[in-house]
Amino acid sequence: MSGSFCRHNRPTSKCSICSRELDEKLRNQAPIKYVTVRKPGTKPEPRSRAASGSSSSSSSSRGSSSTNRVVTRKLVRAADDGYRNPLVQGMKATADAERLAGALTQAVQRLQPPGPHPVIAEIADLNDATWLAFLIALAPELEEALTAAQPRWADKDISALPEAKQKAANAYLAWVERAGSQEAAIMGEDSWTPARRFDRVFERLALSGFGRTARYELLTTLGSAGRYPLDAQSPQFVEDDATTLAAKRLFVSGDRTLLERRAREFAEAADLPIAALDHGLKVWATPGEHVDLTADPLPGVASALRIG
Repeated sequence: MSGSFCRHNRPTSKCSICSRELDEKLRNQAPIKYVTVRKPGTKPEPRSRAASGSSSSSSSSRGSSSTNRVVTRKLVRAADDGYRNPLVQGMKATADAERLAGALTQAVQRLQPPGPHPVIAEIADLNDATWLAFLIALAPELEEALTAAQPRWADKDISALPEAKQKAANAYLAWVERAGSQEAAIMGEDSWTPARRFDRVFERLALSGFGRTARYELLTTLGSAGRYPLDAQSPQFVEDDATTLAAKRLFVSGDRTLLERRAREFAEAADLPIAALDHGLKVWATPGEHVDLTADPLPGVASALRIG
């Protein structure tokens, strides 16, 4: 496609077919990108200071370099084996498709009643169940301890949380106080549909320290446990958490409107609940997250991903 006009006798940049082929060619020719991973607690060092360090100082700092060094590594992706699918334009490997299929299948099973945290459905008191669901969403690393302790809403004890998450818990308590109760805060208006309620409460839960991942987890947990009429119908890609970054990679867009439209189209083709897509994307894109590749994927998922 040399010159100003393509084989369709149109300017190359304005031809939907040839411009797409050109973009694909340029992407394939792009050099490998590397990312710099800095360990927590370290600060970037100015180039001038780094350059001024002599060999004598390097030997003395060798002992501390293990804790302050900057590590550069290649982003892990399966090798391009020619896999192509218009529903997931960013996927280039069958291995990635198989992992995504497994992650989505697990995510659907996870949302079956009583939901990802069965204890939320078992607790008799709605306030206690809601409070525990919030704490688990806020501090998933403490899930085992929280489930065993089953803190009571009446106590509003947040002492077990890290300091940063205590601030988020206090913001939640203030939000509930303004509404009058947890039930009133989450139920909102009587006229809301479950989907409308999910979206509105998700927006209202945009509290300091309580990000997208935690908000989505809380509402899907409460909905799947049957504690509140909540139904996720929108991906809510409002910030760059693991799910949103995975969606950007998979659906090849940084525009929220287009990204959410492509996500809904894929979910519809795969016969998936949006909440399952949310969790499945996070698991798929997170190194170390277990995905059972021996289990058969759901038929709709396998069909949409063109595997099996």
